[in-house]
Amino acid sequence: MTSTRATLSQVAERAGVSLASTSRALHGTGASREMVERVRAAAAELGYSVDAVGRSLRMKKTFQVAFAVADIGNPVYVEMMRAIHEVLAPHGYRVVVMTTGDTTTSTVELVHSLNSGFVDGMVISPLRTDDWLIREIQQAPVPVVVIGRALDDHGISSVSTDSAGGIGQAVGHLRAIGRGRIGFVNGPLDTTPGEARQRGFDAAVRGVGAEVAEDFTVAAGLVAARRLLTRELDAVVAANDLLAIGVIHAARELGLRVPEDVAVTGMDDTEIGRVFYPSLTSVSLGSTERGRAAADLMLRLAEGAEQEAQQVVVGPTLIVRESTVRSGQ
Repeated sequence: MTSTRATLSQVAERAGVSLASTSRALHGTGASREMVERVRAAAAELGYSVDAVGRSLRMKKTFQVAFAVADIGNPVYVEMMRAIHEVLAPHGYRVVVMTTGDTTTSTVELVHSLNSGFVDGMVISPLRTDDWLIREIQQAPVPVVVIGRALDDHGISSVSTDSAGGIGQAVGHLRAIGRGRIGFVNGPLDTTPGEARQRGFDAAVRGVGAEVAEDFTVAAGLVAARRLLTRELDAVVAANDLLAIGVIHAARELGLRVPEDVAVTGMDDTEIGRVFYPSLTSVSLGSTERGRAAADLMLRLAEGAEQEAQQVVVGPTLIVRESTVRSGQ
């Protein structure tokens, strides 16, 4: 005896809603939470499941969006990924996380792979954005939204932030609490964040030392800070929170107290910086807001909205914590 597969019409009848509403609820688009729960309960009772393959074939879409980053372990990208998922999932899209590596060649190869048609679009946050990568994005067969350098003048929708201004906020805070000998630990200068953050520091501070780490990790920050802290400094600005944590470890190795002997600031306002001891003063660059803005741009493009390239800018905000000012001070 063969069983008959339940139909969408039967689910709609069982749930007591229209066929169109049933379809929207099952695919997570334009339906209330109460309706989604009612329709999914009816589908479960009838043993109905969405034919994702058939849906993709009918609509000629994969309902997948790639999120490509240099380092999937960086907490900034984790926060962006959550925000992107929260925007896209209710519209039936899955987020596929990919790594670009830290070279332009690997990033270009990943963008070029979009020709295979495995996603409907890509949100990418590259460390380096040169003319080669820009040309590849412009020629991509699906929409690409960039988090990083502003690229609307190249016909590419992008979400950027003012890293240089954020560094200026950190330096201004340190001066306001009486720190005058301020050093800097940055990541590679040939990257988008490294160049912008160095520019911000150079504009705010003159004649004080800086060290360039080999990447934006805790281990690299530790190595760079060991060199920097041999100088007479009373504060260090780090280009991101991971580097800042490396700075604090180096300070402890040298018997320096944070913030009493040396105040430390980071950038990105990540969760790890909030729970670290001492909790990290950091400049928020709106990781969640940037992820959400990029996903909104991607959704409009993936849904076929005709529009010119859009540029969204998320401003920096200084968050003061214990690595510069102890509680009660």
